[in-house]
Amino acid sequence: MPSKSPLVIGHRGAPGHRPEHTRSSYELALAMGVDAVEPDVVATQDGVLVVRHENEISGTTDVADHPEFADRRTTRRVDGAALTGWFTEDFTWAELSTLRCRERLPKVRASSASFDGTEPILRLRDVLDLVRAAAQEQNRSIGVVLEVKHATHFASIGLDLAPLIARELRDAGWAAGELPLIVESFESTVLGQLRAAGVDASFVYLIEAAGQPYDLLVAEGSKALSYPETVTPGNLDRLVGQIDGISVDKKMLLVPGTTLVADVHARGLTLFTWTCRPENAFLAAPYRGPGGKSAFGDYEAEWGVIARQGVDGVFVDHPDLGVAFFRS
Repeated sequence: MPSKSPLVIGHRGAPGHRPEHTRSSYELALAMGVDAVEPDVVATQDGVLVVRHENEISGTTDVADHPEFADRRTTRRVDGAALTGWFTEDFTWAELSTLRCRERLPKVRASSASFDGTEPILRLRDVLDLVRAAAQEQNRSIGVVLEVKHATHFASIGLDLAPLIARELRDAGWAAGELPLIVESFESTVLGQLRAAGVDASFVYLIEAAGQPYDLLVAEGSKALSYPETVTPGNLDRLVGQIDGISVDKKMLLVPGTTLVADVHARGLTLFTWTCRPENAFLAAPYRGPGGKSAFGDYEAEWGVIARQGVDGVFVDHPDLGVAFFRS
């Protein structure tokens, strides 16, 4: 194992134990000793930043059970894909606050689903305040890894996320280096906008194993680099000075003989990976075991392959397992 342990980041809190992005999910992750937590940020109709995995919320809330919102169900294109459901941008914060959260993967995480309907949606500000309070109580530095979701989509409907986020961070005392802050996105454009706005953070470019960044696809069409092309040695050179690091799908680190971590580090950039989960449903085929999708496979073997490459940070759904493994 490398001499330096990677940052252990509670991916949307502790969603292996509680519905993601709920207060109890974040509180549990913080109590389990993570170095940081990761809220995904989207916006409401009235410009309030809320934490949801996606702006389409039918799978993570009880919105379908609210007859007063039945007429909000619609189909729209988000990042080029047609989605049907309910979208945060069609609700005010006052309306969203009446909803309750649900487990996104109930068939895999039945225990977490037992907490369905008990907690409201959180705003970004709520998460920032939770982390600050935990850092003070535990007398240690705890960070936030803020993921900006669908920035191009939101800009197209008049909800520019960059100024909303910059203002929220300033108001909450997180934009001037008071506490550790990393901002990440699958779209590099919004990272540049937040850097230009003076947000004091490390900026991390999220990289899928396939596909193209939607912001570049809109701007450049078929000429846009794919995510895999972005992390070839020549194109990594172009990222130096624009971002501080990348965060890749763990599949990219499980390819035999990959030199991606070394290539990134050689350019002075950091490399994170997502998402380390113990269930068979999420493990690469060689590490799956008996018991079905919800059973734990040989996650330690898979995580060991990742850890030995010297990654700088790992996103985990079970912070207790992540802290125990990556700090051992």
